Amino acid sequence: MTPIEWAALLLGFACVALAALRSVWTFPTAIVSVGLVGVLVWRERLYSDALLQLFFVAANLYGWRSWSRATAATGEVPVGAMTPSARIRWTAGTLAAALLWGGAMHALTDAAYPWWDAAIAATSVTAQLLMARRRIENWLVWIAVDLAAIPLYLAKGLHLLALLYLVYLGLALWGWLDWRAAHRRAAPILSGACPA
Repeated sequence: MTPIEWAALLLGFACVALAALRSVWTFPTAIVSVGLVGVLVWRERLYSDALLQLFFVAANLYGWRSWSRATAATGEVPVGAMTPSARIRWTAGTLAAALLWGGAMHALTDAAYPWWDAAIAATSVTAQLLMARRRIENWLVWIAVDLAAIPLYLAKGLHLLALLYLVYLGLALWGWLDWRAAHRRAAPILSGACPA
């Protein structure tokens, strides 16, 4: 286990815990963490995952700005839920992206596990965007990502990353419960679901 793996592991734990706590500090922590993970997965020819880490840098910058504005307006990070139709649209979009990206990785690269890697990447994009938009469903999507990523990393011999995603799974369950409770407390004030 290299120092890069250990740093990615520790920063990864910190950024997910900070997200579950609805702390804006999750974003700078995540930017460093995903940069390190990007280096690790590129070395293992998990190209979809490596490109995903670049997306995460941009998405974390977007989330940092969004959460900072929401916190400045209300004093805390408010959360909301998606409408049923939004859930269907996001699910369909995620499936389409996974199929298209997996097909491209299969046809155009020597990627290891191109379909599996692409499905995790597409689902992670959805989860990250939903987190930046402060939707409680992001945690359910992260749980699905974690359950798929753990065996992939084990198959590639990336045991520390598999451990990281196992801890992410526990943190995502915590985040889901905490955000759901926060949403329920605010529901009488906000009255209902958010469209996206």
